[in-house]
Amino acid sequence: MREQISVGFMVFVADGEEGIGSVREIRHGLPEMVVYIENAGDFVIPLSAVKDVHSEKVVLDLDRLDIRLRDAIRHARDSEDPNFEAPASEEEE
Repeated sequence: MREQISVGFMVFVADGEEGIGSVREIRHGLPEMVVYIENAGDFVIPLSAVKDVHSEKVVLDLDRLDIRLRDAIRHARDSEDPNFEAPASEEEE
């Protein structure tokens, strides 16, 4: 039996990859949830599009998502600066 989805769980398209968003709402009366996708906003996703749930992670099945959502997922990391380097912590100095 897989873990029950909860608000705040991170959302992924595959295990081992970076998260693309988080669960904002579970619609118990309907088989769907609201997920915030980074750089794109909120999307309603049917629970039938969930491939797996474990370790507070929701893994989606891309083949079950509409084209608009798949496009948003492809661009979830677009605003990240590839040259960013975190400053050293005081412990490292």
